[in-house]
Amino acid sequence: MTAYLVLDDGRIFEGESWACSGETFGEAVFSTGMTGYQETLTDPSYHKQVVVMTAPHIGNTGMNSVDEESRESG
Repeated sequence: MTAYLVLDDGRIFEGESWACSGETFGEAVFSTGMTGYQETLTDPSYHKQVVVMTAPHIGNTGMNSVDEESRESG
């Protein structure tokens, strides 16, 4: 699903939504790692933050339950 990141200064960036649809707001944080994406996306410390993944191949290797940091869904 197409997603948009709209910044306070009016700039708009288009991307793909990974897990949810709808509308939200929060502090944008960037993850530049090519590994550990599953831990980042399930880590409770990122609650109420918008995580922007910068590596182009995130998710190509799939997901597994062993790498989840939390079983809760935001």
